[in-house]
Amino acid sequence: MRHSKIIYLLASTAFLAQPAFADEVAADAATEAESGDIVVFGQGETRQVQQVDAKQIQILTPGSSPIRAIEKLPSVNIQASDPFGTYEWSTRVTIRSFTQDKLGFNLDGIPLGDMQYGNHNGLHVSRAISSENIGSTRVAQGAGAIDTQATNNLGGTVEYFSMDPLDHFAVDSSLTYGTTETFRAFARVNVGSTDGFRGYVSYGFATTDKYKGDGRQKQHIVNAKAVMPVGDGQIDGWFSYSDRREQDYQDMSLDMLARLGYDFDNVSDNYALAVQLADIANNIDANKDGKSDITGFAPSNPAAGTRFPGQITSLDDAYYDAAGLRKDTLASLGYKTPIGEDANVAIKGYYHRNTGMGLWGTPYTQSPTGAPISVRTTEYDIQRYGVFASADFKLGFNAIKLGGWYEHNDFNQARRFYALASRTDPGFSFQDYPKNPFATQWDFDFTTKTVQYFVQDTIELDRLKIDLGWKGYKVTNEAVAIVKGVFPEGRFKTEDWFQPSVGAVFNLDDHAEVFASFAQATRAFPSVNGSIWGTTQAGFDAIKDTIKPETSNTFELGFRYNTSRFKGVLGAYYVDFKNRLLGVSSGPGIQGNPSVLQNVGSVRSIGIEAAGDLKLTDTLGIYASYTYTDATYRDDVFDRAGVLVAAIQGSTVVDTPKHMAHGEVNYDDGGLFARVAVNYMSKRYFTYTNDLRAPGDGLGFVPGRAIVDATLGYRLNENIEVQINASNLLDKRYVGTIGSNGYGNIGDNQTLLVAAPQQVFGTVKVTF
Repeated sequence: MRHSKIIYLLASTAFLAQPAFADEVAADAATEAESGDIVVFGQGETRQVQQVDAKQIQILTPGSSPIRAIEKLPSVNIQASDPFGTYEWSTRVTIRSFTQDKLGFNLDGIPLGDMQYGNHNGLHVSRAISSENIGSTRVAQGAGAIDTQATNNLGGTVEYFSMDPLDHFAVDSSLTYGTTETFRAFARVNVGSTDGFRGYVSYGFATTDKYKGDGRQKQHIVNAKAVMPVGDGQIDGWFSYSDRREQDYQDMSLDMLARLGYDFDNVSDNYALAVQLADIANNIDANKDGKSDITGFAPSNPAAGTRFPGQITSLDDAYYDAAGLRKDTLASLGYKTPIGEDANVAIKGYYHRNTGMGLWGTPYTQSPTGAPISVRTTEYDIQRYGVFASADFKLGFNAIKLGGWYEHNDFNQARRFYALASRTDPGFSFQDYPKNPFATQWDFDFTTKTVQYFVQDTIELDRLKIDLGWKGYKVTNEAVAIVKGVFPEGRFKTEDWFQPSVGAVFNLDDHAEVFASFAQATRAFPSVNGSIWGTTQAGFDAIKDTIKPETSNTFELGFRYNTSRFKGVLGAYYVDFKNRLLGVSSGPGIQGNPSVLQNVGSVRSIGIEAAGDLKLTDTLGIYASYTYTDATYRDDVFDRAGVLVAAIQGSTVVDTPKHMAHGEVNYDDGGLFARVAVNYMSKRYFTYTNDLRAPGDGLGFVPGRAIVDATLGYRLNENIEVQINASNLLDKRYVGTIGSNGYGNIGDNQTLLVAAPQQVFGTVKVTF
């Protein structure tokens, strides 16, 4: 490996020493996206890259997450149980079998972290920007560009770009109303001049009732962007504030779906029933020791009996309520300027503050008031700031780009319990932040410091373009206990200063090109009570000096074709994912051995990706994409004592359908516009062994599904537009999200979320 690094560096130096010869760099992808194509297929890119522009986002149901716009792309697996993709407990992004925590996400270069529900280093894009303010979205299915601010992108990267302010006064507004009392309002005011200040401010409000059960999901979001020319350069600023509150749906299992049905949910509108279920559980005492076998409590109401009502057979079938609450403030200030004719520099600083919590009405901890239920929270507090900068210049036929990124992140995570008022009155709404906890189980401060750099050289030789570069980083983590609980304290470091990336694209003629690339990536350990910190102090001390970070090697090969009528791409990839991490028991539990994180082997992924956009006429077009993925575990899992934990070698990776396809017919004559889209996924496994019961049963999956969405709209004039959106048009009942509570080796698991039935929304848009 050391020799390969030396050869790589010498090769880079040799390219830099070549004589001067270069054409102008092609227009950037953001400009390409203005062409009106459904998807820009990355013409001229050395990697598999696609981009979706603002028009494609805006044809979705207003208020949809920007994530929804990329589900048409090959290898992109989007799951959500709501039609908007904004319900964060359910929303998942998987690319080439890599789960969301192994993907990189940026907004205008600002790192969004891994966008997980219990995020520790960022925020979901739905809370960072309104969909109407998205200019374009760019997806790299492989390990992504080396200049991306991310230390976890073993798989792809998703980059969002906010639209620039206009150079004149303008107002954009919309009102949406639809199924389940959905109401959304959006307004944006733009001011500006052709040679001076330009800016806009927008406000969005959305509320919708849950489509089953009781509860609401709502959000307030404010965005602002400003651009000011300064000499030859430009200052740009961004601000966002979001207050999102969502009540949860119940996580289901296959058994629960069969026994209780797809419409079953938490009992948020029936506090008396929730208390009754807790009382019944407290009465179940097979050991006759005066304490419940389920909760460990003494009977709270012996008269409730020991039999659950109806088809309910478990205390975990239905909870009283659950919710996610998040408040975020995100701001940035950047400056970019040319230096002479062949060089540019850019720098941007950013700040992010988050306060949030996940709430659960738990019957496993009682309130001091006598209520057999309390509110359990997992609380999050993020304060992070950072800066990233780059410089690019030309040297002969070399286009050199250098850059770096620094971030300081203070993250607090705590587990607390809050009392409900009484047995007859909860006295609390799960839409509100609770106060005055009666217990704290654990409380930790995490400090993470990230330093990253990259070097890239783009060489253009007639019809051949080569990208050659690498990135490196060091991430240091420190955990300090305020209330220790069971989790460890300590310091940890992930360091990899050389992660190479090389790619080439060759123009066969004016329409066709071939591309190939290789990228290596290393994932830093996150600072959160999970990952390496999800064990005891003894467990942490046992592995901190020997555990290895996850890595990936990605190889791509593809062909693109581009004419005025047809644009398409056909590609293949191979990914070698090594040092996969999993929490595994370190030995016999009777000896008190902790469950610790350990390296459990590798994953191999092989896939084929195809997509095409055909304009049949100037007003009618079709788009289609198809992905075949063969992703399998390469090793069985053993604990640290060498005992077999799970025989998964050769099993399909969880949440990885072998086949995905998206088809779309679209029409737009300037007045009338319409779109009908079909999204298909084959079956998805939710157990590592792919089995539900005994080995060989092969039932640990949810079946495939094909979902139809449709849009119909009309522009009355240049200022007024009406639009109707229908999601799940054929009203199919299916599982939308798997893995909401993780994955097991074998057996059924309460980790499935039902998708929304057919829903219809009407929108009026007014601009002037």
